[in-house]
Amino acid sequence: MVPTIKDVAKRAGVGIGTVSRVINNQKAVGDKTKSKVLSAMKELNYLPNNMASQLRRNRTKLIALLVPVISHPFFAKFAYYVEDQADKFGYSVLLVSSQQRVEKEKEIISRIKQRKVDGAVFVTHFMHDESLFTDCPIVSMDRTFGENVPYVTSDNYQATQNALEYMIERGARKIGFLGSKPLVESEVMERERAYIDLMNQKGMPVCSVNQVILHGEEEIIVNDFMQKYSDVDGVFVSGYSLSQIFYKRAVAQGKKIPNDLQIVSYDGEFAQWGVNNLTCVEQPIEQMAREIVNQLIKKINGEPTQMRTVIKTRFVEGLTTKK
Repeated sequence: MVPTIKDVAKRAGVGIGTVSRVINNQKAVGDKTKSKVLSAMKELNYLPNNMASQLRRNRTKLIALLVPVISHPFFAKFAYYVEDQADKFGYSVLLVSSQQRVEKEKEIISRIKQRKVDGAVFVTHFMHDESLFTDCPIVSMDRTFGENVPYVTSDNYQATQNALEYMIERGARKIGFLGSKPLVESEVMERERAYIDLMNQKGMPVCSVNQVILHGEEEIIVNDFMQKYSDVDGVFVSGYSLSQIFYKRAVAQGKKIPNDLQIVSYDGEFAQWGVNNLTCVEQPIEQMAREIVNQLIKKINGEPTQMRTVIKTRFVEGLTTKK
């Protein structure tokens, strides 16, 4: 007959609750009593029921990952590494696409509070009342939700200024900024701030189009930018999808790249999805994803977390800037 927790309690001369606390590594058990329980478990060859143990700790071993769209190459790659890192901790991932559907994000917050998922990674377009996140294990990428939600980001400001300096060193004298502005407070906003600061510092004109759009609407602001600033000789594009569309549109208009127009994109290239050999600021997607999961697991376990983690980007020289 397979031994039960009752058998262990009887052999150790303690209550079932004491055995449970030892199994769950809770501190409210003295060393002597703990030793008796462990000895009894060993003598009986007792193995705890892991599923029951998880339920007693209100753990589902499931985390949610919320991204705006799943089809976007950046988020697809990010999701892959989140799932891989979560698996190392024994967690499964519930993938949720939340663009235009704020109720999906509220549902995940509700599931955390109901202990239906243990925590969540938020890559979101929406702002929520900070009080909703109290006692909710959530970690964000780029977005700031207040003091209860740690986040991981890249060195947006410095990386943008370095890229702009690179174009200036190669002769660019009228540089534009093309971006998609997030609806929420985000480190992504540092890219435009870095651009404006450097243009002012250099005495160069500010030629910026940075609007709130949804993924899939990038052509709207590409058209707006090209109508307003057709004479720029360099463009910093804040995002992969925008850079693909802008590059193709510029070539279609007869621009010779990089001789007539230099382009630098924030975000690395994804060869299987679009234009190759862009000069770019490459975000370390794998490192960011794994660090986000690490911080989330700490949050779930009640361990200290780092509020803001900045991971350095890598500048990749491509064919869209001069040598």
